[in-house]
Amino acid sequence: MPPAAIIELEEKRRLPPAELKAREAELILAALPAGARLIVLDQRGAEWTSREFADRLRAWRDGGAASLAFAIGGAEGLGGAVIDRADAVLSLGAMTWPHLLVRGMLLEQLYRAQQILAGHPYHRE
Repeated sequence: MPPAAIIELEEKRRLPPAELKAREAELILAALPAGARLIVLDQRGAEWTSREFADRLRAWRDGGAASLAFAIGGAEGLGGAVIDRADAVLSLGAMTWPHLLVRGMLLEQLYRAQQILAGHPYHRE
């Protein structure tokens, strides 16, 4: 698995919530690498176990996905254009989490998935 790169996108203008979500969606979609699988984090998404997450990553890797991009929405959530473009919608649970904490949780799950796929004992079931 290649190293993770974090790209922060932020609209600096103060916009009404609906406009802000739409603008953030534009920024996310514009930053998306060509051919990337897009996985968005949203509380209404599927809740995968760590092993299911690893299996999904393996399937994308083995299926020739050029890269994976994970989108974490702003305070207002993700715009519909991003969710519509998503290859998968993932939830880390029904609770609301601060964005920086979600980033850490996602990175840990990516590391855990890599360890699962490598057969390393880091992950215990």
